[in-house]
Amino acid sequence: MYFAYELSRSFLQPMNVFAGAARAVLAAHPVGRPAAAAFEMVERATRRYPKPSWDLDTTTLAAEGTEVRVHRQIALVTPFCELLRFAREVDPSRPADPKVLVVAPISGHHATLLRETVRELLPAHDVYITDWIDARLVPADRGPFGLHDYIDLLIQMLQKLGPDAHILAVCQPCPAVLAAVARMAEDGDRSTPRTMTLMSGPVDSRINPTKVGEFAEKHSLAKFERTVIHRVPPGEPGHGRPVYPGVLQLNAFLSMDPLRHMEAHLKHAKHVAFGDDDAAQKHRRFYDEYFAVMDMPAEFYLETVGEIFQEQTLARGTMIHHGRKIRPEAIDHTALLTVEGGKDEITAPGQTYAAHALCRGLPANEKRQHLQADVGHYGTFSGTAWRQEIAPVIGAFIREHSAPSP
Repeated sequence: MYFAYELSRSFLQPMNVFAGAARAVLAAHPVGRPAAAAFEMVERATRRYPKPSWDLDTTTLAAEGTEVRVHRQIALVTPFCELLRFAREVDPSRPADPKVLVVAPISGHHATLLRETVRELLPAHDVYITDWIDARLVPADRGPFGLHDYIDLLIQMLQKLGPDAHILAVCQPCPAVLAAVARMAEDGDRSTPRTMTLMSGPVDSRINPTKVGEFAEKHSLAKFERTVIHRVPPGEPGHGRPVYPGVLQLNAFLSMDPLRHMEAHLKHAKHVAFGDDDAAQKHRRFYDEYFAVMDMPAEFYLETVGEIFQEQTLARGTMIHHGRKIRPEAIDHTALLTVEGGKDEITAPGQTYAAHALCRGLPANEKRQHLQADVGHYGTFSGTAWRQEIAPVIGAFIREHSAPSP
């Protein structure tokens, strides 16, 4: 499948070039816009979508109200992930803002999907993010990367940030983040974070099951391994590595609501044809991100399906990490905030809130839940509701539990 897909992309390259050139010529004249819209549809359907840029070069500091430049720094390099820091040009003598580790999902999309999440945190926080590396680019001799390697890496990153940091997980990493914090709390690790914010993640997929969880439970792991795991073909750095190709995950996302995506593209064609440039550009930005996919390590994908969606080991209290049981009840100092979308079609309400019952060692006043009733999955970390309602809640929660500035 992998080789056939890459071969078909190569064959379509001349069509892509022709459609792109035709679109550029025709779009310059109003009478040619309808044809330009058609050629753009062809060009976008045959395009390879690279990893998008972050486009986060400045921010306005919340305390001072002044605009400062932002530089991306690599704080830690591992075979499967780079820990990025969005370093702001600030006076080193000013009080330090809270350090926040944003954990992006390994779910087929690049970490840039959380661009808006980072943008809203930057004014008042020292932000780090897990920038996962496309598995097809990781040489096979670097070994496997599974769910428990993920947990180990999160612990390593929190130790890198040191005491008084905060952690925020979006979607799929919520169970792994909860497991990592539980292990650090039980071990008395001084770098255990002050707060843990879990957003729209499957802590317990048995609650209000969605199509994602139902599909995972319907098929055996052996069938998943047989049908969706492929080897990276020759010519790529990761040649021979078993992966879950990003294109398969993208097709799975699209199949959940194909009519909505079809209608969006038809509307886009109309916007191009009638010269509505703002609406057309908004569509392009969204789908440039949505169609830019990356491959996942096979081990991580299969272990996530097995432990999180089929056996629910964390939720049932049976998750074993390096021979020891994960005990969320050991968390007694890390304040917990869960965020859910009332219309979330991927992680239904209740699945993330389940963390509250698991963290029974935390007093009630150290637990918060925020339900944004009118948004779906992506609306919890991007869009109007995220900017105006959810981000302020998270910011206030982190500030409330931050160490006093020196």
